[in-house]
Amino acid sequence: MNQTHDHVIRTDGLSKSFGDVQVLKSVNLAVPAHSIFGFLGPNGAGKTTLMKILLGLVRPTGGSGTIFGRDVVRESVAIRERIGYLPQQPRFVEYMTARENLTFAANFFFSGPQPKIRERCEEMLELVGLRDKADRPIKNFSGGEKQRLGIALAQVNYPDLLILDEPASALDPLGRQEVLEVMERLRKHTTVFYSTHILDDVQRVSDRVAILNRGRLLTSGPIEQILNGRDGVVYTLIVKEAPQGFSERLAGLSWVTHVSAPETAGASVWQIGVSDEAAAETALLRFVLEDQNVTVTEFSRKKYELEEIFMELVKGESDGRQS
Repeated sequence: MNQTHDHVIRTDGLSKSFGDVQVLKSVNLAVPAHSIFGFLGPNGAGKTTLMKILLGLVRPTGGSGTIFGRDVVRESVAIRERIGYLPQQPRFVEYMTARENLTFAANFFFSGPQPKIRERCEEMLELVGLRDKADRPIKNFSGGEKQRLGIALAQVNYPDLLILDEPASALDPLGRQEVLEVMERLRKHTTVFYSTHILDDVQRVSDRVAILNRGRLLTSGPIEQILNGRDGVVYTLIVKEAPQGFSERLAGLSWVTHVSAPETAGASVWQIGVSDEAAAETALLRFVLEDQNVTVTEFSRKKYELEEIFMELVKGESDGRQS
């Protein structure tokens, strides 16, 4: 892949209105090459509209967007030559087999020797785990198998960017797992930009995320950074009968930003915020255990769930609109 820009997708103040309804409100995105970028938000947030703008199917009302450094309005034809796209509800020629569907699609992109085209189709069947089902009619496929075939069709032209609209939203847990595994395998071949409202899927496979609500971008960045939450890096320490002054000694460490210690079930659960993660990893537990009167029953870095962050951001944005 010949990638000349650090970011495959960039939008600057991208906006879209349909009549008096503003669907996208000054959205700024930056999607790095070879990332799995989860674009999430509740139904009706504006995710599909933004994807249609990127694909040149809808014109923005304001702002701008580029893919591979090319303008999504003026150069959409050149952009689409390097993109693979899976719509939310893909359609197939149901009486044809998976191999026949792939070969049919591949012939739109390639005019070379048929053996080379067949070789590419076999490669895609292997990639999405459908080689053993390649000669079955699509009408007999499960939902997960159809989605995986849809990804193979979107990937058959060696795209530099793969855009997937809700690739696993209608699938059962097994089907979702199969699709996520395919997405992870695609990382070395392309950049994956996908929309979803299934937060657990995003946390499992994405390295970067953006959260959209009512057309407004609430946050965007590396998933680990977002999962750190509003309080930064926090460690959880559970001790039995902490001695007097213990909280003050913890707070006295130069890299500790805050300490809270609610009581629960006879033990003290301390939440310790730190500004220097490396120092905390090497010195925090050692410092605590220097006190012979302290018995530690649990020590870990606090892990935030994406759902927790998502609900906090969306609820906060909704509350702000009402105030």
